[in-house]
Amino acid sequence: MLRLRSCILTRLLSSPSCASPITPLHRLLSAATADPSPAFAVEQYLVDTCGLTRPQALKASAQLAHLKSPSKPDAVLAFLADLGLSSADVAAAVAGDPQLLCADVDKTLAPVVAGLTGHGLSRTEVARLVSLGRTIFRCRSIVSNLPYYLSLFGSYENLQQLLKQRPELLGCSLEKVVKPNVAFLRECGLGDCILSTPRILSTNPERLPAMVACAEGLGVPRRSPMFRHVLYAVAIVGEDKIAAKVDYLKKTFRWSDAQVGIVACRNPQVLSRSKGTLQRLSEFFISEMGLEPADIAHRSVVLTYSLDSRLKPRYYAVKFLKENGLVKCFPSYFTIFNMIDKVFVERYICPHKEAAPHLYQDYVAACKGEVSTRFLSA
Repeated sequence: MLRLRSCILTRLLSSPSCASPITPLHRLLSAATADPSPAFAVEQYLVDTCGLTRPQALKASAQLAHLKSPSKPDAVLAFLADLGLSSADVAAAVAGDPQLLCADVDKTLAPVVAGLTGHGLSRTEVARLVSLGRTIFRCRSIVSNLPYYLSLFGSYENLQQLLKQRPELLGCSLEKVVKPNVAFLRECGLGDCILSTPRILSTNPERLPAMVACAEGLGVPRRSPMFRHVLYAVAIVGEDKIAAKVDYLKKTFRWSDAQVGIVACRNPQVLSRSKGTLQRLSEFFISEMGLEPADIAHRSVVLTYSLDSRLKPRYYAVKFLKENGLVKCFPSYFTIFNMIDKVFVERYICPHKEAAPHLYQDYVAACKGEVSTRFLSA
């Protein structure tokens, strides 16, 4: 933060307003003979002054190509520093919303901060909101919408957690979008979805009845604790595409409609996995491991795990142990896949360091996608 303040102070002191007075004639002669001022290096400014990484700066600079000088960004950074943002917070805010550097401090940022603190937020809480790095901080509607959201979610802490998932929520129209969705969810007895799935609140109200009907059509009743997760998956995939995803699951995993319903009820996030990922999972579980489709449907949580960093490394490690006679009795693969990594390593990797000195190294490498020949040949 001291480096940030120093950079801004240096720029301000070197500005024309701080230079010594000169005569009009001298100024004209200087203007006629001076070299053109160098172009403002936006990308370098983002790295040196804002603390962005080079890739972040390269991406952000595309939105700031119109800037000809650092005067406005300097003013914004000084304002953020005064608000209490750390250097890391400033970097996060700018990386998330590069246009923040173009905001007018007096006409936009200061009034928004004043409005938010006027509704009871501390400057620290406002600073946390800014660090989310979203365009909402540049919208006046955030001030007028805040009291409703505080009432809806019960506290600023609850609101902040939800904003981390859907920060644009504060900028949505209350009358046209949020309030109609809240009313519909409550009428359906789905009040829990308001707090747990903020994505739903910003959905087009005309879509919401169809989304609820689609979720029910998957065989998950509204009273089920998993219904909100199914509704969230429908929101991601799209109610118009769910039927196609169901058909794909049936074809890829050889499931019946009832089995797809079991998966949707127990682990609805499977619905939002890409077709490519689902295809690879099917090939691994059915073609390579030889598991039964019905068993996969009833233990579908394994379909939510990473294939490359969790499922395959454990399968290869256990297969190696079996082939080399190091362990005679194993639980099911589903149990092994469900273990947290620490437990798996303690039970099946560490006890064999002497008998298989490369086992731990091979397992760690496999978790990074580098499968050893010892594992592949087992």
